[in-house]
Amino acid sequence: MEGVATREAFGIALCKLGKENQNIVVLDADVSKSSRTLYFAEAFPDRFFNMGIAEQNMMGVAAGLATLGLVPFATTFAVFASKRACDQISISIAYPRLNVKVVGTYAGVTVGYDGATHQAIEDLAIMRAMPNMTVLVPADAIATERVVRAAAEYLGPVYIRLGRASVPTVYEHDLILEIGKGIVLEQGDDLTIIATGLMVAQALKARDLLMIQGISARVMDIHTLKPLDRELIIQAAKETGAIVTAEEHSIIGGLGSAVTELLGEEWPIPIVRVGIRDCFGESGNPDELLVHFGLTSEDIVRAATSVVNKRDSFNRTR
Repeated sequence: MEGVATREAFGIALCKLGKENQNIVVLDADVSKSSRTLYFAEAFPDRFFNMGIAEQNMMGVAAGLATLGLVPFATTFAVFASKRACDQISISIAYPRLNVKVVGTYAGVTVGYDGATHQAIEDLAIMRAMPNMTVLVPADAIATERVVRAAAEYLGPVYIRLGRASVPTVYEHDLILEIGKGIVLEQGDDLTIIATGLMVAQALKARDLLMIQGISARVMDIHTLKPLDRELIIQAAKETGAIVTAEEHSIIGGLGSAVTELLGEEWPIPIVRVGIRDCFGESGNPDELLVHFGLTSEDIVRAATSVVNKRDSFNRTR
């Protein structure tokens, strides 16, 4: 399963769940080929609804279906789900805590040549700030299957963030994934790299590079941005004393903000955030865009060496 896009894994997982649960229905805003909900449409045409390019209306219909006891997966590009349909998700789904799963595909800058208008880099900030909303970001295809299943079993609003680009397989098939519980992939004592989504694979590469420098990095996958695994993150802060966060999202409002907000209150330590700075995306090759926006393993390494130096200075002045 090397090099599988999370959107592809989502489409396959949705079909499996459709066979198991007759209450699952899928709505799509005329992007089923891109979101991979076309697999569900082919298998269960009576439970698939192409709502056209009308994302706001789609969320309202999904809310209505949820009141009938169905489990709607409302799918569109992440940029349209989080911004164009934000009001409908907030008022019609999150406010009454309806059992709707909002799936945002094509998230981040690795959308590539579609450019800034289609690159969701603020969606996690928007969904994190929405009361009653659970926010999930799988790291690979295997995690995506677990996330989709967990979301279907969870009673309440969920936002799932997926990507277009293929990502390396991080997990084995025996993965146990629980909403709200982060996963420690590698142990380390000098700092902790906390990553989400496709940046988990980059964090693991960075760990190997840091080992060459004699720096031992703990690597953690926070697949649930809300509710955040407070206990695991605080433990890492206490044990390693320095943290780097890594996300394919703005450093404002996403994973980096969530971690710094938590530790600012509970256990202040040096933190460096790797992510998109306060700017819009750009059109280009996905791999080149990761380099351009500072989202590579080498960028994480630079952040790690910086935060370790800050930690040492921080400890001397305490």
